[in-house]
Amino acid sequence: MKTQQQTPTARTLAILSSVPVIMVLGNSMLIPVLPAISRTLQVSPFQVSLLITLFSIPAAITIPLAGILSDRIGRKKVIAVGLLLYGAGGLLAGLASIWGDGSYIAILLSRILQGIGAAGTAPIAMVLTSDLYQQEKRSEALGIIEAANAMGKVLSPILGSILGLISWYAMFFLFPILTLPIILLLWYQIEESIHTQGLPLHQYKKNIKKIFRVHGRWLFISFASGSIVLFSLFGVLFYISDYLEKTFHLVGVGKGIYLSIPLLSLSAVSYWTGKQIGHSAFLTKRFIIGGLGVIALSLLLLPWFTKLYLLLSITALMGLGSGLVLPCLNTMITSAIGLQERGIITSLYGSVRFLGVALGPPIYGALISSPKLLFIGNATILLIAIFFSYHLIENPQHLRGKNGHSRLLLRKKRLYSP
Repeated sequence: MKTQQQTPTARTLAILSSVPVIMVLGNSMLIPVLPAISRTLQVSPFQVSLLITLFSIPAAITIPLAGILSDRIGRKKVIAVGLLLYGAGGLLAGLASIWGDGSYIAILLSRILQGIGAAGTAPIAMVLTSDLYQQEKRSEALGIIEAANAMGKVLSPILGSILGLISWYAMFFLFPILTLPIILLLWYQIEESIHTQGLPLHQYKKNIKKIFRVHGRWLFISFASGSIVLFSLFGVLFYISDYLEKTFHLVGVGKGIYLSIPLLSLSAVSYWTGKQIGHSAFLTKRFIIGGLGVIALSLLLLPWFTKLYLLLSITALMGLGSGLVLPCLNTMITSAIGLQERGIITSLYGSVRFLGVALGPPIYGALISSPKLLFIGNATILLIAIFFSYHLIENPQHLRGKNGHSRLLLRKKRLYSP
């Protein structure tokens, strides 16, 4: 069922872009103050690392559920509730930090609540963006969403370092301060131009199975590629962070600025990529394969260079490759799936992306004693992804109809709305 289509404004995209920025702050902003939390609460490094892990894992698990709900009850409701839980978790963590001498268990439970809330934020904002924008404008808008996500990653450790000068728990109170205005703007300033009427559950399940039967091969490699790209990027950021501290004695805000270079590159190239594939869908597959190749090359070069400017140049190259791949995957996945199932499919993609970010640093940390072998192994995985992407990803013009439909599924009794 659909209502009259509106033309989204720049304000609409600005509001939607703020959602992934807020989500990214949930983890990255805490990283600079983790040592202070460990000292103050007298907990071990492993225990303090759970403040990150028990945010990420609940989010990754809950994202598919948020996707299903967004298909059934609407995108805005899910995003608004997600932001509300996210802000409430931050407020509770802040109160638990100042109550008495601080309660580690209460902060940990608050972080779990935040992670559950985060599941309904950025992945569903991507779905809503895809609903609101059509054809080439969709590619450009999703490129901006990806750029905003990267900019959030750039700003969060710097912002965390600055707030840490006030107190180790100051950032917890920032979450409700930021989320409440965004909820109000989302609710009153954005109208869902296309409204879904939830299919009967048996039909919904049937359509999901049909999607994976028809599109399963290229969806699988697309999901895997997105996860591998983010695994590689954040694994390398972990490696570079440790290397900068041990070799060049860079810490705090200064190190954060250096680490922001690949993320700035990712942000700028994501914006550019979104504009390019909006004008020429034929470039999509080329950008995916080329971007994966650039990341693989960067990984093969990285362990052989020790000078700071060369290391930072190679990480910027990784950001460039990631900026070529991610907006293309976002556009392909959201455009090829019909409106009534777009939430769950896009959310599954968001979940594997989240796992890639979460798994990169610990796996790199566990294997960093053999860096050359680690980087060669990671590059080999990317080369395998290139091979399967070349053979399994169809020409995007064959995946998208005029209004973003899957042409293959449209031939099956037109199950999907525009």
